Formats: sequence, C-alpha cells, structure tokens
Amino acid sequence: MPRFFVPTAQFTDTPDGRVVTITGEDAHHISRSLRMAAGEKIVVCPADGPDCGAVEHHCVLFRFDGTTVDARIEQTLPCRAEPPYFARLYVALSKADKLETVIQKAVECGASEIIPFVSSRCIVRPGDGEEKKQLRRQRIAAEAAKQCGRGRIPRVALPLSFAAMLREAAEADLPLFCYEDEQALTLPAAIARRIEPVRTVSLVVGAEGGFSPEEAEAAKAAGLVSIGLGARILRCETAPVFALSCLSYALELAQQTKTI
Repeated sequence: MPRFFVPTAQFTDTPDGRVVTITGEDAHHISRSLRMAAGEKIVVCPADGPDCGAVEHHCVLFRFDGTTVDARIEQTLPCRAEPPYFARLYVALSKADKLETVIQKAVECGASEIIPFVSSRCIVRPGDGEEKKQLRRQRIAAEAAKQCGRGRIPRVALPLSFAAMLREAAEADLPLFCYEDEQALTLPAAIARRIEPVRTVSLVVGAEGGFSPEEAEAAKAAGLVSIGLGARILRCETAPVFALSCLSYALELAQQTKTI
C-alpha cells in the first residue's frame, strides 16, 4: 500500500472514528498521480509526536475535495520497520550524486539521522545554497523512507565542521569512527565488548581520501571508538552502507535470530 507521513495536527477524532487529512503534494499524488478513489487503502505514519516511528495506521480513503484527501483509520499496528536503536550517520561531504546515493541507501539500511560534515580531505566544501541542497537531500530521504516502509523520515542536517561533528557524535552510547588504518578493532568486536544495551549509535565515515592521522587522533581524544571495516578499501559511497548493514546485522538481525 502507498505510504505517507502526516503531521499529528492533521489527525482528528470524529464520531465515526479517527480521520487523517492529507494535504499538499501528497494529496495531489494520491488523487492525480496514483488516481486513487474512495474505498482504496493507504498506510499513514505520524510525522512527529511520540508515535513517530512507533506505529503505522492502515486507512481507507473516503473523501476528495480537489486539494485535500481524507482517510479513516481502520487499524493501528506497531511499526516493524524501525531498528531497535537510533543511528546517526555522520558522512563527510562528497560530490552531490555520491552523497545523494548515500542518503537514499542509508535510509534503507536503518539510519535515523544523516549529518554531513567537513573534513580535511573533502573535495567538496559548503557554499552558497546549502539550505536549498538540504531540502533536496531531505526529499530524497523522504522518498526512500516511503519506498522501504520506514516508520519515520530520517532527518538530513546541514553540514557541520569536523570539531562540531565530533562533539555531537561522542554523545551516543556507541560512538564509532570508521578509520581505514584501524587494525585492532572491528565493528562487531566494538559492539560485543559493550555491557549495556546499545540505544544510540554514531557512525562516522570519511570522504574520498579518508581521514588524516590527526583527525583520527582527535576522534579518539573526543571519546569515539576507532574501528576498521575489513581488509578492503571501500569507496566513500560504499563504506556508510556497508557499516550500517553490519550494524543492522549485529544489533537487529542477529538478535531476532536468537529469539527464534
């Protein structure tokens, strides 16, 4: 079923049940692009509030007025698509097509936030029009969230400086710094040595040229855990997807296997 993310302000309790009013581009998409009609069904996820990422509403369309679409909630179910941890992906700025690919695939792999940052070896630097670029990146995240059945739209932030990124990333339960010269510790080993449950993860991945030794030392000094991603050198658009996939296996899929 088509999936839409709607602000909680557009949910209304009526005598006939709870109703969701869909407006703007989504309403146009339902009525014009998809050519849906009354009686057809969609899935609506809260775009904000305490239920964001936790539940999804299965709805039936019942009213079209040209600019809005109304749907009545028939069933509310837990959202199974969200991982049991909150992962922030900090990814060094790269060329637009590469970064957009990373955003799309990161959403599919379970990232909850995507935060670009600037490092010494970045080819691309922030400039004029960053807000416009961010809007495009956020739209890519939204489309990916709809396509893969996520329960929330991951936030895509404006670029941070390297120092600001380290301060933010260090706040997670498990702050991971992916460094190509790290030989002693792998991502699974970093997870295995934790005693407390992992609820929040920071995953820092570098640019085309990786990180300088000075940046790696600064990351360790800030409290991040330096990890390796194996013996092969991964492209800047491959490393984030690979790391998120490893994270998903270690903290999500492997845990599900143990309960079967």
